[in-house]
Amino acid sequence: MTQSAADFLIVLQDLIDSRKMEMPEDSYTVKLFQKGINKIAQKVGEEAVEMIIEAKDENRDLFLNEAADLMYHFLVLLSAKGCRIEQVMEVLKERHKG
Repeated sequence: MTQSAADFLIVLQDLIDSRKMEMPEDSYTVKLFQKGINKIAQKVGEEAVEMIIEAKDENRDLFLNEAADLMYHFLVLLSAKGCRIEQVMEVLKERHKG
């Protein structure tokens, strides 16, 4: 069975949440959680800027890599705030009704 993109984001956030609970020493995600919400939010901002810079150029691979970095750090921020990607998707669905 093929996993949808939305399902993969949920699986990835589950992994991020498990790292937050288990706190394995060698995890980049854990290092972000240990630095706190301000550092996580800063990383989201940095990755957004990097993605914008790549959007202005013609290298699609670099743009997609920066978009992936932004998405990952966004999921970490959601987890740090006790939120889930499903909740964001629900907000988007509500906005799109009509």
